[in-house]
Amino acid sequence: MRSTRRRTWTLLAAAAVVAGLLAPVAVSAANRAGSGAAAPLVKPKPEPSGAECRTSVEGSRVVAYCHNPYPTTDLVRLHTECARWWDVDADGAAVAVQPGRTVKIEDRCWKEVGSAWVSHSVTS
Repeated sequence: MRSTRRRTWTLLAAAAVVAGLLAPVAVSAANRAGSGAAAPLVKPKPEPSGAECRTSVEGSRVVAYCHNPYPTTDLVRLHTECARWWDVDADGAAVAVQPGRTVKIEDRCWKEVGSAWVSHSVTS
């Protein structure tokens, strides 16, 4: 009877040691497996900013109206690419569009306009 009791205690002690050693490994594996599926990482949405620009081309002239409805200043530049190879393309100077304001930017080519666009650089 004594040997059965000793064997039982030895087996219980060995089981407790094995469980104590394996518990951190099991918890770590469960955290790694559940971390990706439980809650996806959500990036914060940036605040809207930048002026809205409308560009029109009539013949050799380009006009852009830019309105800034946001609380940050936007620097806008009008870029004009002329259709003729000998006509000089132009990148206008940066114009600050303050919050709640509208600006008019103009440029021209000697002959036809190939394309025109506005670039933005938002400042605080």
